[in-house]
Amino acid sequence: MKERGLSWLTLTRMYLRSFLLQASWNFEKLQNLGFFYLILPGLHSLYGDELPEEVCRRHGGYFNTHPCFAPLVAATVLRLEARSLAGEDLAVDVETYKSMVMAPFAAMGDALFWGGIRPLAALIGLLVASQGSLWAPVVFLVLFNLPHLVLRGGGLLLGHMQGLNAIETVQKCRLPDLAIRLKESTTILIGILCAYLSYKGCEHQSLSVVWGFVLLPVVLLFAWMAHKGVTSLFLVLLTTSSLLLLALLF
Repeated sequence: MKERGLSWLTLTRMYLRSFLLQASWNFEKLQNLGFFYLILPGLHSLYGDELPEEVCRRHGGYFNTHPCFAPLVAATVLRLEARSLAGEDLAVDVETYKSMVMAPFAAMGDALFWGGIRPLAALIGLLVASQGSLWAPVVFLVLFNLPHLVLRGGGLLLGHMQGLNAIETVQKCRLPDLAIRLKESTTILIGILCAYLSYKGCEHQSLSVVWGFVLLPVVLLFAWMAHKGVTSLFLVLLTTSSLLLLALLF
């Protein structure tokens, strides 16, 4: 039997449903209801209006991953279902595949979006706001939302076309390395923003530029402490205490 593919209409419906993945959480199986709702159009396309009981049971189990990677998992799962219906021997069954990729994709997505893209987008928005522009919220929303919209759609198509080979394609993208680069870029931009705001705040003050060179060793000291593993919370508290002390002295 020939493997049945999914129509563009079905894929579009799945893409739109992916935004409702987290609309129904539960303590026992977390995102399973949202994931079942996501793949339901594809299951109906493969099995018809009446879904077999074992199919509903199979896809009603535990599921939890990053929302932006859920379409990729869903499309790959449906590709495995289609191959199983066609009578092919699967190297990995559906349940094993989901258990294999849920946690890695969750960690990858958290690092990329919550730890990388969101802080960077917020910081760029702050840089725009520091210029007095009202477009800052729009810049933040576009920079944050555009990547995950693309990843949702691209992951859906990738899983549909490549099946299990999509995992290898994702690995080649080296998304964890990209997350690290985004965090490094955010750190650099924080320094630029702080320097710019300090300059603007002192622009009309009678302060000598020598103070900048005096504070340079302090900045290098903080950088060395961060490199040695000192926590961000301690550095923030130390910075705040230092600024309060300088305010009392001067």
